[in-house]
Amino acid sequence: MLQLREKEIFETLKKISKFDFVIIGGYAANAYALPRFSVDCDIVVKERPKEMEKILESNGYKLENAGKQAMPYGGHFLRYEKTIEKDFKVSMDILVKEILDRQTNSVFSAEWIFMNSSLRLFKGKTIAEELKLRIIGIDALIAMKFISCRSTDIRDIFMLMPSSKDKAWIKKEISSRCSFEDRFSKVKGKITSPKFKDDLQGVYGFVNESVFEKHKKAVLSLFP
Repeated sequence: MLQLREKEIFETLKKISKFDFVIIGGYAANAYALPRFSVDCDIVVKERPKEMEKILESNGYKLENAGKQAMPYGGHFLRYEKTIEKDFKVSMDILVKEILDRQTNSVFSAEWIFMNSSLRLFKGKTIAEELKLRIIGIDALIAMKFISCRSTDIRDIFMLMPSSKDKAWIKKEISSRCSFEDRFSKVKGKITSPKFKDDLQGVYGFVNESVFEKHKKAVLSLFP
């Protein structure tokens, strides 16, 4: 079923690839680290993409009235869902103009996201498929995930951090929007907990101890 979901996401991205959007979230993380499954594909656009929506609708997607309180972000977003099998859905979340983090009220504008993005190879986890699409840059992705700080975000930060390009820039972007110390404390508490490695291996499989310590050191180096 997870393979079906990923295949559907890739086929959908092919069909809308002519439009201007940036991939963020879990699928963006897959471009930089070991791929993991993600339930939704999140994309950012500068204006509501009416033509893109028509393509989604013609391919079986329906605009849903997503419960905004259940979402980690606010602002103007559209959730398009498609039922693949009975009780098994795939969704495309389209974030329009900006992303608002609900916990901290931090804002990331679409302009900022586009400015900190580039064309990259987008690879599948369960399918032999590659697409070249605009994906948010690794440092910007880490900054966004630090601010959101959900369990999935912290796992992604842990996997991404050794490949970061400019830690001072990441810290500056976080600090300009919320308390860096608060966000870092939450991440540190999670990755130094006794259960974190098991949690990580539940998603990525076996993680060598030396690799685990390398990644942990990279995260902790943000606040020496």
